[in-house]
Amino acid sequence: MSKTPYLLDTSAILTLLEDEEGAQRVETLLRREEVLFPFLALLETYYITLQEQTEDVADQRYALLKQLPKEILWSVDEPTLLTAGRLKAAHRLSLADALIAAFAVQHQAILVHKDPEMAALKDAVEMEFLPYKK
Repeated sequence: MSKTPYLLDTSAILTLLEDEEGAQRVETLLRREEVLFPFLALLETYYITLQEQTEDVADQRYALLKQLPKEILWSVDEPTLLTAGRLKAAHRLSLADALIAAFAVQHQAILVHKDPEMAALKDAVEMEFLPYKK
């Protein structure tokens, strides 16, 4: 296990759940490393699943995610809020992506994702890119 935690954004979680290219890497991180889930990634995973599938599937996915070996970041403190504000002001990001990236900054974590929007933050946040969908 490395000393640096890994923070999964919504795209990384969906990669795992939908067994997309990169799912094996996410599984390996969950087995071998300290992994953080920001509450926003859980929220986005839940509502995206509701939009695309059924409430039962969304509930099952949420229950599964809660059982995985990870720490859920449930609240936003002031430093995280201010970091998110700075990231949002400087880059074209959704509010959720700005907060997720701010959690990575504040926890000195490697942000794991396959979101092209997050690439703009490569100088502000240490990150690991999963393969983009083709």
